[in-house]
Amino acid sequence: MRETFVASATDLLAEDPRTAVVLADISAALFAPAARRHPDRVLNVGIREQLMIGVAGGLALTGLRPIVHSYATFVVDRTYEQLKLDLDHQGVGAIVVSVGASYDGSAMGRTHMSPGDVALLDTLSGWTVHVPGHPDEVPGLLRAAARHDDAVYLRLSTQVNDLPLPGAGRLTVVHQGGPAAPLVVAVGPMLRPVLQAVAGLDVTVAYTHTPRPFDVAGLRELLSGEPGGTVAPAVVLVEPYLAGTSAAVVSAALADVPHRLLALGVGQADLRRYGSPADHARWHGLDPAGLRRSITAFLG
Repeated sequence: MRETFVASATDLLAEDPRTAVVLADISAALFAPAARRHPDRVLNVGIREQLMIGVAGGLALTGLRPIVHSYATFVVDRTYEQLKLDLDHQGVGAIVVSVGASYDGSAMGRTHMSPGDVALLDTLSGWTVHVPGHPDEVPGLLRAAARHDDAVYLRLSTQVNDLPLPGAGRLTVVHQGGPAAPLVVAVGPMLRPVLQAVAGLDVTVAYTHTPRPFDVAGLRELLSGEPGGTVAPAVVLVEPYLAGTSAAVVSAALADVPHRLLALGVGQADLRRYGSPADHARWHGLDPAGLRRSITAFLG
């Protein structure tokens, strides 16, 4: 996904004079050709992530559309105050693009893990969050974000689904269960392990690469079988970041009807381990076997 993002951002720099890219050393080598062609709009501030966001806020105030990029732990966790003040408080936006996801960088230790990034952005106002599940979804999401001036978070990962899916922010049914079947919502790259986990189960599986804003209308329609309906069977929410991040959104969407909700994701406990991303998926119960255990226990 990172290489696809760099190629798409490089194209935007050539096509749209409003586009600017601000880096803090991460991926600077990949953007070197673009920096030579657009030295005034590809800026590398060095290992100064807070400054990167401050510069982006200043560029946005001048009318440019800044794209900032680093590991999630550096571009969200470390810069949270600048996101709050230099973007949110000033009423300007940027496209924040991360790599590393929750534990893609686990071989480098806890410093490169950020399972709480989306939850942090939920404390700010009006952020759109894209979590693509396939590299081919990245260009469309980036280009759509470049056409407006709002705050957008594009969360890239090394974990990918088998195929790209459309959606434009809507929940997309990937597997249809029977009438009143429980609904399993897979966010981004969780679709592949979810489909493996629910093989043979009578469930409906829906996918989204845009958990913010959450497709509330689509959720209710899928649960009821008709627009505006109110029948709500069990819902299982599977996200590739902190477990329960979207639970409040889903519960609020179904506040007028009884419902059961299981929210699966990365656990809050610091495992204090390195390991591979596959190891961490297993330790957090997000591999197919762990997901099947949790889902079948919940559904009884």
